[in-house]
Amino acid sequence: MKKSEQLTDSMFYIMAALTKPRHGYAIMSLIEETTDGVITIGPASMYTIIKKLLTQEWIYLHDGSDSRRKTYLLTENGRKVLAEDLKLRKQMIQLAETGLKEAEE
Repeated sequence: MKKSEQLTDSMFYIMAALTKPRHGYAIMSLIEETTDGVITIGPASMYTIIKKLLTQEWIYLHDGSDSRRKTYLLTENGRKVLAEDLKLRKQMIQLAETGLKEAEE
């Protein structure tokens, strides 16, 4: 991942869901449940992003036991991209928390 490149929020959520093998519906459900329904990603958006992630080779089609559903999983490079983006997001949160704390003083 280039320094200037950052994942969209939807890409981040989908990649975070794919630290374990999951099919499309499971990805959407996990994101919705984890965010208490605040974040929902519809099927069209999700599969558009999945295509992009497959092209980038950040995820791959995992050979799951259920042949009716396509299951996806992060590649090693995908894990690195997700970890790097997580690091940036933590810095962003720290900046906001510090700014809000200073504003209260």
